[in-house]
Amino acid sequence: MKTSRIHIAIRGAVQGVGFRPFVYRVAQELQLNGYVLNNSLGVFIEAESDETSLRNFLKRIENEKPPLAVITSLEYSFLDPVSYEKFEIKESEDNKEVSAFILPDIAVCDDCLNEMYNPDDRRYLYPFINCTNCGPRFSIIESLPYDRPNTSMKIFEMCDDCRKEYDDPMNRRFHAQPVACPVCGPHLQLWDENGSTLSEREDALHQAIELIKQGKIIALKGLGGFQLIVAAANDDAVMNLRNRKHREEKPFALMFPDLNSIKEVCGVSEAEERVLKSPESPIVLLRTKKNNDSKISRFVAPYNPYIGAMLPYTPLHHLLMKELDFPIVATSANLSEEPICIAEQDALKRLKGIADFYLVHNRPIVRHVDDSIVRVIKNREMVMRRARGYAPLPIQLSEKQNKINDEKILAVGGHLKNTIALRVNNSVFVSQHIGDLSTEEANKTFRKVIEDFQTLYDANHPAVVSDLHPEYISTKYAQSIYNKVEQVQHHYAHIAACRLENQVEGKALGVSWDGTGYGLDGTIWGGEFFLTDDYGYKHTGQFKQFKLPGGEKAIKEPRRSAAGVLFEIAGESFIEDYEDILSKMFSEEEIRLIKNMLIKNINSPLTSSAGRLFDAVSALLGIRSKSTYEGQAAMMLEFKADEKETGSYNFDIEKDEIIKVDWQKIITGIIEDVRSGVATEIISGRFHSTLANVILEVAERIGEEKVILSGGCFQNVLLTEKTIDLLSENNYKVYWHQRIPPNDGCISLGQAAAYIFNQANKEQ
Repeated sequence: MKTSRIHIAIRGAVQGVGFRPFVYRVAQELQLNGYVLNNSLGVFIEAESDETSLRNFLKRIENEKPPLAVITSLEYSFLDPVSYEKFEIKESEDNKEVSAFILPDIAVCDDCLNEMYNPDDRRYLYPFINCTNCGPRFSIIESLPYDRPNTSMKIFEMCDDCRKEYDDPMNRRFHAQPVACPVCGPHLQLWDENGSTLSEREDALHQAIELIKQGKIIALKGLGGFQLIVAAANDDAVMNLRNRKHREEKPFALMFPDLNSIKEVCGVSEAEERVLKSPESPIVLLRTKKNNDSKISRFVAPYNPYIGAMLPYTPLHHLLMKELDFPIVATSANLSEEPICIAEQDALKRLKGIADFYLVHNRPIVRHVDDSIVRVIKNREMVMRRARGYAPLPIQLSEKQNKINDEKILAVGGHLKNTIALRVNNSVFVSQHIGDLSTEEANKTFRKVIEDFQTLYDANHPAVVSDLHPEYISTKYAQSIYNKVEQVQHHYAHIAACRLENQVEGKALGVSWDGTGYGLDGTIWGGEFFLTDDYGYKHTGQFKQFKLPGGEKAIKEPRRSAAGVLFEIAGESFIEDYEDILSKMFSEEEIRLIKNMLIKNINSPLTSSAGRLFDAVSALLGIRSKSTYEGQAAMMLEFKADEKETGSYNFDIEKDEIIKVDWQKIITGIIEDVRSGVATEIISGRFHSTLANVILEVAERIGEEKVILSGGCFQNVLLTEKTIDLLSENNYKVYWHQRIPPNDGCISLGQAAAYIFNQANKEQ
């Protein structure tokens, strides 16, 4: 039978997932000769046999690939044979061009856990056990290709037993770059607050467990950074952590020993269970059961019916939770809004006065990676903070988009919940969550992540895109470093991100609702509508604007938004007309000052923000007049709502140059209900239903079948699901975020997408 040679080039998430040993095993079974190798572009294979066997080989690669592998392109060609004598796994090559995917950090697999708990296994109770199918990836890689010398594991020389596993193509640990054991790998130490070693290895873990039981705060060095840990049932310990971390009421994330312990405290749907148990293993926002006799402190999530729950995802977490057998607070080890600590000495400095003890290890963390946060909406996961388990997997461009322009693009994102994005070839790589850029630590990390991505993906001279806001630190950075910076309006970036994530083609109505963004007219936008297509956008509508007395101060004081909307309705007589409402929120002196600001237009910028409208309603209902963390008032309004309420308030839609949604009748209707003693739950439910009706009516006026939802307001499950249901019932196709956050975590992707759409427009 005639011998042929096939050359196969595979790109995607195919490094660090056991792809080469998988290919080797299939080749052996089919008795092929040739090789498989990694380089920075992906995985390359050559094999020789008869053409029928080679086509079978190709089919099996596509159908039987390792579970964590993602193939984004598979190209092959048949060539003349060169007479390979055997099939082998070649050493990785180093290429100048980079397009291979870096896999996210993956939760420890069941096979490794079974070995870890097996007294006869040489890795018994070893907290750094891993294999090809699990363990650290993104947090330890220094450069591509993904090989041990290019990771922080290079400092650990493998023992003979580990080397044998690493070199054996038939072994589960073949070329598992973090492979280690108690003899040759990382180990634990327990430090006091000054960094003095108290104990090591198993003793360190056991001593830390006893300290947690005593109510102490432990800074634990995890996979992508430090976590602060206390016993979740201990009121004093939780409040101590709040006081030291200056975190008044924002909920803490919890880690539970197992799924059953989560179900004792929370309702868990089938979709939520799947996400909890997934290889990504994120924090999942779950509704707590009413009147449950849980062992969770009331200070974990004050005034909040949801908690962020996660399962152990590293071997160290599993060992810790098995011994404790109760939930713990496991929150990012940082001061408010700063990136998490990743290095021991940095942790000692930045966490001084917060942590009592430090449980550390000597495997260096190359880059910070927070825990991801997910909420399930319409039985789909919506990522709200994209980091561990998800970053830096890319969003793929369509073939059409990629052909238009092949520039490398750096998008520097927004100011809050910052991420950066880098377009290379047909992929847009979105970074891990960086955070709010208002602190020096966040600013340093932002710059480091940009340098990191440009180094990893060899993108030193990209086109650069930023937000339109002149005062954003990300915008200022881009303009200070690069000669030419394209700017994209904030709310359009939201829509462009959702378009690209969902591969929406053709015309669509974009609904972009959030708290704050710099508008094209220099005012604060946040309740916007766009007509979008494959080439750009037209701003086609927004909420009626009102004044925000105190400007940014209104973000922390929803009562100021309430005063602004009442002033817009009643003018200078708003205090007299609504004294019964305002007197519950302000002292006489405060409201006199607010009135003066509004009348004289002193630090009272105009806004069309839907987020601030949520704040205003929350304050008017007496739910929250001051917030201790971003979005608290709007969240509490959502939590208060009767989900079954379908009533709606009146509103007006006017058409001038653009559509204007006049909310005044909504607010007056709410105040009438408040004065009539209608239950807060009913009013909040009606308000949410009304906003869904607003979107439907605007969609009917615009007349496009497709509707895209983006912006921080669509983290609200009730608003999002009511809107999706209402639009779907009226034959609209609705698109919303899934793997990319709807909040400002998507802005960098949207900036890159907008640049690509604009290039397509130029090519028309």
